[in-house]
Amino acid sequence: MEALLAFVVAWKPYVLAAAALVVAPVIGALLMGLDRILTARIQGRVGPPLLQPFYDIVKLLGKAPIALNRVQVVYACLHLALMMLVVVLLAMGQDLMMILFVHAFSNIALILGGMSVRSPYSRIGSQRQIMQMLAYEPILVLMVVGIYLIFGTFQISRIPAGGVPLLVQLPLVFLAFQMVISIKLQKSPFDVSTSHHAHQEIVKGITIEYSGPYLAVIEITHLYETCVLFTVVALFWAPNPLVGLLLAALSFLFQIVLDNACARLTTMWMLRYMWTLPMVLAVSNIAWLYLRNGASLG
Repeated sequence: MEALLAFVVAWKPYVLAAAALVVAPVIGALLMGLDRILTARIQGRVGPPLLQPFYDIVKLLGKAPIALNRVQVVYACLHLALMMLVVVLLAMGQDLMMILFVHAFSNIALILGGMSVRSPYSRIGSQRQIMQMLAYEPILVLMVVGIYLIFGTFQISRIPAGGVPLLVQLPLVFLAFQMVISIKLQKSPFDVSTSHHAHQEIVKGITIEYSGPYLAVIEITHLYETCVLFTVVALFWAPNPLVGLLLAALSFLFQIVLDNACARLTTMWMLRYMWTLPMVLAVSNIAWLYLRNGASLG
């Protein structure tokens, strides 16, 4: 019995990681389907069914695989593989800084895929994706630094046992992170590099030259990323998972309202905005933590 228990404990992180790889895209697809329904209701439309994202991916997978070059396909697959690695590391409670790096490399793979073709729409979308990374990556770094100042480690597994929720200690970082989510989900006013919306003036932007199964790969990656983002939101109240889920649900609703209340703005406006208000909020919160820790040590 003791040997079986030891075996279960030893393999538990790997079982959780495998389960996360299966469950994460399902949750992401359901969130996207709910997003479309709520957006349609806000705009006075009926909207698609909840399972429409699943139908879309199945339809894409059934189409003939066509690509402009092999490099484009390699970068799309690398984009998915690295995002899946992010999910695995998150499920296993690993190093937050490593997760941040892998997430960045996944987005760089998408940018390189957009740059590997001659389409001007794709290249403009890739350039704007780079600007988006410049806008939100400092906020993510500051969030990880704040977690380190609280727990003295980058390990996610320490967060649930921390006692005091992250939201209480990093409220301003949490607000700044909401803007990061808007950028990552390509929500207005930050949907500058690619979007499903008809008002996008560069059509599909960075993903315009992807079709069929290769576009499905990118869409599945987006499902994984959506789940990852709201999982991080839930970690801000990790001691109580139910409250964390409620917090993630409220954040999800906020993103939908923001998307429907704002028009898409320019790339430079996005960069200036993210480097002013959200950056000031995050830096102020980190400075407060640093001074508090210094005072407690003194």
